Amino acid sequence: MGVGPQVEEQSAEVPRAGGAGRARPAVAVAVPAAVMGALGLWGLDRGGMWRDEAVTFQVARRSVPQIWRLLHEVDAVHGLYYLLMHAVLAVHPGEVVLRLPSVVAAAVTAALVAALGTRLLRPRAGLAAGLLYAITPMAGHYAQEGRSYALVAAGATAATLLFVRAARDGGRWRAYGVVLGLTCWLHEFAVLVLLAHAVSLALARPGVRVWRGWGSAAAAVSVTLLPMVLVSHAQSAQLAWLRQPAPDTARNVLRAFLGGPVPAVYWTCLALAVLGLAGLMSLRPGLTCARVALPLAVVPPATLMLASRLTPLYVDRYVLYALSGAPLLVAAGAERVAAALRRPGSVHSRRPCLSQPVKFTRPGEAAAVPPQAPEFTRPGEAAAVPWPTEFTRSGEGADVPPQTPEFTRPGEAAAVPPRAGGFTRPGEGVDALSRSLEFTRSEEAAAVPPQTEFTRPGEGSAVLPRVWGFTRPGKGDDGLPQVPEFTRPGEAAAAPRTGPRDDGAPSPPGGPRSLRRVRLARAGASALAVALGLGLALVCQLPALRADRDPGRRPDDLGAVARVAAREVGPGEAVLFLPVRMRNAALAYPGAFRGVRDVALAEPGDRSGTLYGREAGAGVLRRRVAGLGRVWVVGDRALLDGRRRPSGPAERAELDALAQGFAPRPESARGGATVRLYVRRDRVSRSPAPRAVPPRPGRR
Repeated sequence: MGVGPQVEEQSAEVPRAGGAGRARPAVAVAVPAAVMGALGLWGLDRGGMWRDEAVTFQVARRSVPQIWRLLHEVDAVHGLYYLLMHAVLAVHPGEVVLRLPSVVAAAVTAALVAALGTRLLRPRAGLAAGLLYAITPMAGHYAQEGRSYALVAAGATAATLLFVRAARDGGRWRAYGVVLGLTCWLHEFAVLVLLAHAVSLALARPGVRVWRGWGSAAAAVSVTLLPMVLVSHAQSAQLAWLRQPAPDTARNVLRAFLGGPVPAVYWTCLALAVLGLAGLMSLRPGLTCARVALPLAVVPPATLMLASRLTPLYVDRYVLYALSGAPLLVAAGAERVAAALRRPGSVHSRRPCLSQPVKFTRPGEAAAVPPQAPEFTRPGEAAAVPWPTEFTRSGEGADVPPQTPEFTRPGEAAAVPPRAGGFTRPGEGVDALSRSLEFTRSEEAAAVPPQTEFTRPGEGSAVLPRVWGFTRPGKGDDGLPQVPEFTRPGEAAAAPRTGPRDDGAPSPPGGPRSLRRVRLARAGASALAVALGLGLALVCQLPALRADRDPGRRPDDLGAVARVAAREVGPGEAVLFLPVRMRNAALAYPGAFRGVRDVALAEPGDRSGTLYGREAGAGVLRRRVAGLGRVWVVGDRALLDGRRRPSGPAERAELDALAQGFAPRPESARGGATVRLYVRRDRVSRSPAPRAVPPRPGRR
């Protein structure tokens, strides 16, 4: 049995007939995707890759056998992504093409967040959640990065949408398992989504069938991921650079998830997210927005932070997919604020139309009707009537067209006008299809007026005192929800109410047209408020989004390093890369280093099955450096200045040789990465001063 939604949080409107009802969810999904795509394409060509992007670029351009050999040594966790980018860069190897898959994945994620909000709340809330995701600086940052994290976020959000569908609607779990399995192969830490979904199910308290379906899918994902876990565990030395999370890490993650660095946006989103948690611990079972979004946003980062107390594993980008839960909580809180601002009993309220079940009794018949079960019985007849309701008497056939309650006798015509006046049952909305209910006896006139009638033998259709009629809830003259009314012809009809209703809310005069105008005005005001709020948030976020397009905001800018090397380092000159990962600059921009002599390289990376190539030993490096008169060092500034310790004997030997026999000259690059010329000390007084190199102008 699926997990049913809670009534108070499932406020998505019933689609109207035709294309208009389907258009609203489609627009709610398409607009965030378009906005995210536009922001992702803005400033996509930064003119430089940082070291992780450079790894993607140079590895993806290798042959498939070379990539396969590399994965046995290092970066197995990114193997599927490298193979995907190998196919992408085969079209055109460039920085923009390198980042395009991330842009597309971020746009898809924004659309999926909107789809989740539409399903769990309503289209308006889905639109707000998707747009909020699109303008969050953290989402925009990784949308412009040539790594797998945006694709992992799209896969995890898609798996969450399939999880909600399967748990609530009894759908198949196979698609959920396939999507989540592929996502985990893009990055193994996406497996924490399983833990988040388990918490959601624990809060929802579903039936055994849901737990069995989810458990089977989770077991399949875990088994298929086991080979990667074993291989990546053997390569865990790659994470030696990580440190335990700082005390303010959790606060920084919360700020990044809820709007970023702008205080006004952050505090507003935080307040709305807290409101969105209402009903989280309700006794009523069911998957609500809070029960899906909160575990998704909290469980993966919290689990990784706790695990990092034993072994450092946590980096913000490893749990980027958890960001999808935060906009959903904010949208849920905004919906609660909007609901609180509506007047009680207004046309937007989502309350049941009937306060009592419909009852039809005759003199001498029992008047008691079980709650929520509209019945038409006579003394001695069974009271339980299944849906669709059928009414037959002895000798009558039991086959009655579904969804058409009829009461007939032998020889009576069973035809009922398909769209004539009808009634609603408890649980039906006011937009339920109208149905006919007719009671006729033999020798009655065949002509039946549109309203439901009950006539006796010998009465003509014009005998008004015995005609019974009733109005449908929500379809009265004043357009307001009503309890069914039964009147006789000739009796005074109830005048449209224009004063206060029973619940104290005044009903606007003018009938349905006036109410329709009120409804449209309020819907327009709500949409305008959402648009203004998100527009204001985007304006506040623009400085952060613009600053993020600067290559200097990344840990390093290998494009700037390559431009300096192309200008300063001539063919045949000696070059050292300290540490070894700085060789990324030459691998990503080989034209800038064409003809130079790599002093430390023993075997290139594509032939050695390594990321940066295999370097010579410490003794060989000392001899090679000792024979140089000058050497260019492309290195990490912190390492060259002694603020970071060398990671191995080879780096230590190179640094010792430079410190003992060489003197540095003025630098030729700014930032974390530098291009620095070292000249042997006994030649410093005789060597000409280097050319002055102006700093790299900022990109416009």
